[in-house]
Amino acid sequence: MELWMIAIILFGSLLFFLFLGIPVSFALGGISIILGMIYWGGLPSLDGFVLGSYENVTQAILTAVPLYIFMAAVLMYSGLAEDLYEVIYRWFGGIRGGLAAGTSVIAAIFSSMVGVISASTAALGMVSRPSMLKRGYDDKLTLGVIMAGGTLGLLIPPSIVMIIYSSESGESAAALFMAGIVPGLFAAAIFIVYSLVLCFIKPEKGPKIDIEERFTWGEKLRSLRGVILPLVVIAIVLGSIYLGIATPTEAGAVGGVGALFAAGTKKQLNVENMKSIFLMTARLTGMVFWILIGAAAYARIVAVTGVGDGLAAMIAESDYNRWIVLILILVLFLIFGMFMDSVAVLLITAPFFLPLLTALDFDLIWFGVLFIITVCIGSLTPPVGLSLFIMKGVAPDISIGKIYSAVWPFVFLLVLMIVIVLIFPEVAMWLPSMMMD
Repeated sequence: MELWMIAIILFGSLLFFLFLGIPVSFALGGISIILGMIYWGGLPSLDGFVLGSYENVTQAILTAVPLYIFMAAVLMYSGLAEDLYEVIYRWFGGIRGGLAAGTSVIAAIFSSMVGVISASTAALGMVSRPSMLKRGYDDKLTLGVIMAGGTLGLLIPPSIVMIIYSSESGESAAALFMAGIVPGLFAAAIFIVYSLVLCFIKPEKGPKIDIEERFTWGEKLRSLRGVILPLVVIAIVLGSIYLGIATPTEAGAVGGVGALFAAGTKKQLNVENMKSIFLMTARLTGMVFWILIGAAAYARIVAVTGVGDGLAAMIAESDYNRWIVLILILVLFLIFGMFMDSVAVLLITAPFFLPLLTALDFDLIWFGVLFIITVCIGSLTPPVGLSLFIMKGVAPDISIGKIYSAVWPFVFLLVLMIVIVLIFPEVAMWLPSMMMD
């Protein structure tokens, strides 16, 4: 059978399972078992799936996944989002569009700590939107800033997706963390500039808060107390990785302990919160590892049929422009990102595209940044982007059509971010190269 036909069967049957509503992990594992039995014949062939899945989930780097999820859960339940918003409100509320721009700052900090689009968007929506609407901000701007900001946690480390990408690609997780910092902050800066310029041109979109509501310098400085320790925790995590003092896994353990200490100083660690923290950690970790188990079985089928390496060799030996191939891959990621979580998109496509990208001589760390930005766009893109429906859940009074129209400016801004990283790879590669030097 031709390689392209095998690829269509592998990909098409998986998509069919997913459209039936079967969870990603079971779709990956189920289609792998069915095709494996057809390919090899009989149940004895399943031994390879079991061993492959075991090897996949016992990689040392994946120990970091529950550690960073735990750290994120502690920080989230410690009231950090509320504290961050209070800081922004006191410091920037007097600027036209200041709360919208400040929400992007909060998003960059909070989303990077949480690292999960759904949790970030929901928390930002519940904290930021009511206050902005109360002060006369345009609801479309409010919705767009929150949804776009909620995606930044995939890009700004510590990022769970980057850890899993590291395990699939063999690239350094530390280098990937560093590669995401500048593009992530750049994206946040673009959102801030857009919000401020829009509110300058159209003052009714984001008015200043009333003079009587503004704060003294003493009140502004006191608002910083609630965010200093969490920010120190993140600085220690990233700083220890950058300086080579700790591996990402070790830094995650330190971050978890530091987050507990920071939450403890605020007296937020009651029994109910600790229960929620452990449940969130267990659920998200379980979800990730179930997908990893299914993905390992799927990757084995792709490997033994030779589809990934075969397609890579076929395209590498052809006269296709490698940049056109790269753009087509990103478009496919964009489409997948509309329907699926970033982890699922990565694990489904990695067996096909990582060999191809290697054959085309693309840097896999640089590509990892492009992949994450593209999946962020997918999660925001109508009609079925994940962030859109999370926002609808947070704001049930808003029509889905209004949410669609609110997000388009930020989709275009993230597309601009992809263009910048494509044209200027140094935006992503500067910090990793500094770390390696």
